[in-house]
Amino acid sequence: MSQNSYSKDWYIKSFREFENSLNGEAESSIHKLRIAAIEKLNEIDFPTLKNEEWKYTNVSPILSHNFKIAGESSLNKELLDKYIIKGLDVHLVVLLNGRFNKELSGIDELPEGVKVTSLANAIRNDGGLIQKHFGKYVKLENGFLALNSAFTLDGLFVYVPDNTVLDKQIHILNLVTGSSENILSQPRNLIVTGKNSNLRLIETYNSIIDATSLTNVITEIVLDENSHVELYKIQSESTGSFHINRTQAEQKSGSEFTVYTASFGGAITRNDLNTVLDGENCTANLYGLYIIDGNQHVDNHTLIDHSKPHCQSNELYKGVLDGKSRGVFNGKVFVRKDAQKTNAYQSNKAILLSKDALIDTKPQLEIYADDVKCSHGAAIGQLDEESVFYLRSRGVGEEKARDILIRAFANDVFDLIDNEALHYHLNELVFEKLK
Repeated sequence: MSQNSYSKDWYIKSFREFENSLNGEAESSIHKLRIAAIEKLNEIDFPTLKNEEWKYTNVSPILSHNFKIAGESSLNKELLDKYIIKGLDVHLVVLLNGRFNKELSGIDELPEGVKVTSLANAIRNDGGLIQKHFGKYVKLENGFLALNSAFTLDGLFVYVPDNTVLDKQIHILNLVTGSSENILSQPRNLIVTGKNSNLRLIETYNSIIDATSLTNVITEIVLDENSHVELYKIQSESTGSFHINRTQAEQKSGSEFTVYTASFGGAITRNDLNTVLDGENCTANLYGLYIIDGNQHVDNHTLIDHSKPHCQSNELYKGVLDGKSRGVFNGKVFVRKDAQKTNAYQSNKAILLSKDALIDTKPQLEIYADDVKCSHGAAIGQLDEESVFYLRSRGVGEEKARDILIRAFANDVFDLIDNEALHYHLNELVFEKLK
């Protein structure tokens, strides 16, 4: 039996036990989606190198483990402070092993009509919104997506009504904790914003344990007309962890979606970020940075689907690779036939700090409209030795000179962040990674 088939068999058998633990919830409409997902998993496979979208990322190390959904966990609040971003005034949401923890969260001062709650609670009490949006935007095209959908248990639900602006960001703090090996953390998030609304989100991922774990996330985001959503995704899990993340956004007319993705930790990290510009005058801004070393592997896949005319997208991803690390960037901009007057810009740049580091980059434009302005490009190289020499000639040590140049290279991604505390936090993470 292949590793792929063995893993499928393991999770299909585990589903029976999971189903028995649901009690009365097994009759809900959500459970019907779970059943459809486990049946889909039985039909399809986890991705292999033969899949075009996964040809540079070998997930066999993930499939060699039998991951188990962790039970409910608790955490000392003093330990929690270590993972809270200093200087930020936020609505705090804590997810332990993918499960919402109300005791550790701080969401008591929300504007009228705004809902921030566990997905499990929303399934019970907000059936209309859940049924309208849940699972409507992510297609179960690989085993990891089917796995998350089949074992959906908890996560976060956010609803922002029309004409509402949140003055504070929502910080979604994801922590993997516990004493057991092979923890499976599967948060499932649904974010729905009304017309003319404004929402800023910060997702952070950390591991309190060094044991092997898998974080397998799906986040669906719906932006109604003229709404604005900013999302910061910061992944700093341990080197014993695996991270698979799908974020799927659906944009209506006049909406703006801006995402910053920063990856520093994990053994294998896969970030899938897709947005559909399904209305005129939409804007999508996708920015990413990854700094990796050792044997780390980070794969950034993006898809911007220009479905309607008069829309714009901007994309900039940068990577810094050391040791035997490997990075992947595959960014696709799809311009449909009716999406005239589209402006789309894409750039991917990477610095290799060692001869053993490797980067695979594949920027793509697929254009079916004729009145568009689209460009893409990729650049890979090493640090400019003349710049290093220039700094050294002015009394800066070689290691310090390299750090200065790397931080300047990385800072392009963060320059547009106007929140000083968040900007400082990201710079600190870069500094720690370069030590």
